[in-house]
Amino acid sequence: MITIRKSAERGLAKMGWLTSYHTFSFGSYADPNFMGFGALRVINEDRVQPGQGFGTHGHRDMEIITYVLSGQLEHQDSLGTGSIIVPGEVQKMSAGTGIRHSEFNPSATEWLHLLQIWIIPNRRGLPPSYAQKNFTPAEKQGQLRLVGSGDGRQGSLTIYQDVNLYSSVLAVGEAVVLPLAPGRRAWVQVAGGEVWLNNQLLDAGDGAAVESESLVHLEGGASGGEVLVFDLAGV
Repeated sequence: MITIRKSAERGLAKMGWLTSYHTFSFGSYADPNFMGFGALRVINEDRVQPGQGFGTHGHRDMEIITYVLSGQLEHQDSLGTGSIIVPGEVQKMSAGTGIRHSEFNPSATEWLHLLQIWIIPNRRGLPPSYAQKNFTPAEKQGQLRLVGSGDGRQGSLTIYQDVNLYSSVLAVGEAVVLPLAPGRRAWVQVAGGEVWLNNQLLDAGDGAAVESESLVHLEGGASGGEVLVFDLAGV
């Protein structure tokens, strides 16, 4: 069974300097049908005006993943981490017992476009930590590149949850297949372009829940596409 979450149906928050689309309930946006998907709690698609951003704020007991699509993100946190994140890099922050951080668009001219993802960790009270890694376009082109996992295998970032997070860039007609083991399910999020999911067309910003299926089949649409796939434990 595939349940599609169309881009235009997501929650929307506009603050002048920020436009944020919420796949799942977040902040003042609440939809009882989209409270999350298993351990996957948040997928926000944010566009941040040049020179603007999120001031210092705190998190606890959450795995926070940032995936930059265009522009740059400047990160500072209470662990002493300072970094610039650009397209191709994936950031993972384990909030654990508590972390404070800020996120800004350092450019004076270019908007920042990113996905921020929250995953509920498999245990509370972890020590806070930060990691960042670059995954080249060649690693993702025409294949599913593991960028996050519960055990950090294949050079992926370690996420404290039973999840495998893949990234893929697909040219027109290019296809990849992810088998789903019994008891597993998947969430597919199109970051850009268009992608066929098991013969159903998804556009940029669309997401889809894949349940009771044996595999995820993805193929680049007329413009090709970029996609994230979350392989998750079932309920």
